[in-house]
Amino acid sequence: MVIRQTSAPRRLLFAAVGLSMAAAFTSACSSPQEAANEPAGDTTPIKVGLVYSQTGALAGYGKQYIEGWKAGLAFATKGTGKVGSRPVEVKEVDDAGDPAKAVSAAKDLIGQGYKIIAGSTGSAVAGQVAPLAAQNKVLFVSGPAASDAVTGVNKYTFRSGRQSYQDVLAAKSYLPSPTGKKVLVFAQEGTFGKSNADAVKAVIGSAGATVDNLFVPASATEFTGFAAQAKNAKADMIFVAWAGTTAPAMWQALDQQGVLGSTMVVTGIDQRASWATFGAAGSKLSLLAHYFDGASDNEATTALRKGVEGGKVDLFHPDGFTAAQMIVRAAGEGGDDVDKMVTALEGWSFDGVKGKLTVRKEDHALLQPMFQGKFSGSGADLKPELVKAIDPADATPPVVQMKG
Repeated sequence: MVIRQTSAPRRLLFAAVGLSMAAAFTSACSSPQEAANEPAGDTTPIKVGLVYSQTGALAGYGKQYIEGWKAGLAFATKGTGKVGSRPVEVKEVDDAGDPAKAVSAAKDLIGQGYKIIAGSTGSAVAGQVAPLAAQNKVLFVSGPAASDAVTGVNKYTFRSGRQSYQDVLAAKSYLPSPTGKKVLVFAQEGTFGKSNADAVKAVIGSAGATVDNLFVPASATEFTGFAAQAKNAKADMIFVAWAGTTAPAMWQALDQQGVLGSTMVVTGIDQRASWATFGAAGSKLSLLAHYFDGASDNEATTALRKGVEGGKVDLFHPDGFTAAQMIVRAAGEGGDDVDKMVTALEGWSFDGVKGKLTVRKEDHALLQPMFQGKFSGSGADLKPELVKAIDPADATPPVVQMKG
């Protein structure tokens, strides 16, 4: 058995090759609870390895992922935990957000005969595990990892969540006619801020807007001067990309300097635990969202809510739920033949927590709705409300050339 790993090369992902949604949705549609096509009487376990963050900086995301997975598995198998007559046997491994630990865990699982690996809470982890899938011809379904590099990295790699390009397309929905408009990216210095700035330039800048960047040192704790610069920029939209404990002070400064009242400020909504960091500024923001509780209402959403602690759905619960749906589909159609699993997923459309989802055949991007939201309430009662569901056709990243 081949078990090795190489770093995924950095590459440009914005190759513009359009794909009509009509073509994407002509592939076979089927229910996530469809009966498996396994021979009657086969009780060999379907072994699934889940490598995700149980501890570490992304442990909160990991907790949501595994809760979503369990609810999704129950939904997709109609409560049996089986694909046909075969039980789904799950082994969970903690990568602690460390790519090296994730690679070691994935290699170990592959060595034990696992042909299905899922998880990857973080992008750095997904980027290191994905090559193993191609090298060993196992199915890999990445989770909350948002890196665009996961899309099209190889034929054996899929994703159950959204990617960064879809986030920025959601932001662009607030500026339907970008030509002649001015957009300011207000972000922290470093990889996170730069990646967001690059994406905004690629998506919104290429549509005709002028995009400028205002990078704030990651070590900054006083933001009045930066907030004043943001206001003086007189932008039609300010896109804020921020993470960490300085967020409350940053939002307070933007509010005190009148930025939030003078222009449209767009930012992404994180998990519930972060909502309080917006403070009094929360209700003045335009939110883009991968997901939040209340963004959708369907059979899958109801099933997820019943399977989540306290019924409180969070940002990455859908990613675990969707992964279970995809793996039940793959195993049901492909049995133990990984290439058949891949074929079963390519072009597949199904109803998920977020709504209609489609696995794009060409590069395995997961086409899905995104959401606009607004905060209401204040303090501990602050919560997002749905403004608009963005159709998958309006949140579709460009096709990339499949590698490997």
